[in-house]
Amino acid sequence: MPNIPNNNDAHVRSLFADRIGGEQYGLSDEIYKFEKIKRARQAAERDKPDRLLINLGVGENDEMAAPSVRATLTHEASQPENRGYADNGIDEFKTAAASFMSAAYGVDIYPDSEINHSIGSKPALAMLPMAFINPGDVTLMTVPGYPVAGTYSAYLGGEVHKLPLLVENAFLPDLASIPADVLKRAKMMVLNYPNSPTGAIATEGWFKDVIEFALQNNITIVHDAAHGLLSYEQEPLSFLAVDGAKEVGVEVHSLSKGFNMIGWRIGWVCGNSTVVSAFADIKDNTDSGQFIPIQKAAAVALGDASIYQDVQAKYQRRLEKLVTVLNAAGFDCKMPGGTYFLYAQNPVGAGDSVKFASAEEATNHFISEAGILTVPWDDAGAFLRFSATYDADGEAEEDELMKLLGSRLAALNLRF
Repeated sequence: MPNIPNNNDAHVRSLFADRIGGEQYGLSDEIYKFEKIKRARQAAERDKPDRLLINLGVGENDEMAAPSVRATLTHEASQPENRGYADNGIDEFKTAAASFMSAAYGVDIYPDSEINHSIGSKPALAMLPMAFINPGDVTLMTVPGYPVAGTYSAYLGGEVHKLPLLVENAFLPDLASIPADVLKRAKMMVLNYPNSPTGAIATEGWFKDVIEFALQNNITIVHDAAHGLLSYEQEPLSFLAVDGAKEVGVEVHSLSKGFNMIGWRIGWVCGNSTVVSAFADIKDNTDSGQFIPIQKAAAVALGDASIYQDVQAKYQRRLEKLVTVLNAAGFDCKMPGGTYFLYAQNPVGAGDSVKFASAEEATNHFISEAGILTVPWDDAGAFLRFSATYDADGEAEEDELMKLLGSRLAALNLRF
């Protein structure tokens, strides 16, 4: 018999926790940003099925992992010794990650005590608040940004204090703006550089200020380095490369962006040994580790610098082309310091009569009228995020797509 939805769910609704909405869970008419974009895209494709959609919204690498990495996974998946639980990770992966930190960032990590694997960076960012946040405690979070650590802080009864990333501060948080009563309760600050979505980078000097701030205010730093290898203005910089960083925090790494391993779900937490140990204990009670063959394939990737160097060069090339096209349409864009995103000030309108009160309105207009998909950010000013991860096989296809993008943007007659 087919499964019939049970709509008489008053019993289970009465049991839901307040953290997910309690009895009102699932009843809100609110539609979240990415669902709105999805619906607008579907409508545009339905209305104009023959028009190519230029997808500059997706934040996922457009290539598969390197052949050597895929081959390792295939081989290791057939070895009987790899069939079991990995728990807190195999030594081979920890050693490879520690060697990578030294080679790519100049950071010395002890693999037996200062590193632990994770099933991607998202679970790590969800688990780390469990080590620190009690009801009433505060997590400091930059906005716009990846909200997972803040979501879990709230789940735990904590509060999230948002630090806006503004143009005038080079998209770095103003630590002096944090109220004294918030600082007294703050236990953790989550940072992310190169920053998604702004593309901003942090300097060694700024990280030194962060370390001093953490020591003065008794705060732990969690630095999300998911885009760490995609750095253009300077060599890749780890928070842990700065003196004193290990005293105050950890860094979360992922192979998704820099190694074309989106979906493989493999990363690690490294830095302060006590924090890493606490993370490992929480993780041990949360999951049973990533599939061992994936860890072994990831170890191969980490040992091949040419993989991330090629990825970095590709997205730098694409971003340079994208800057040229957007500026020709009236935007005022500069190359980002890192990531594969361009974060552009929202236009105020299009043509003689269309006005945009928000980035979301501009995004909808771009999709419906020009078949251009972007991501709106209205958290700290109105901005559009353009991604260089569009589908194109080689530079010739990239150039054709940029030419098409330029013509469609010109037809919109944007106002700034």
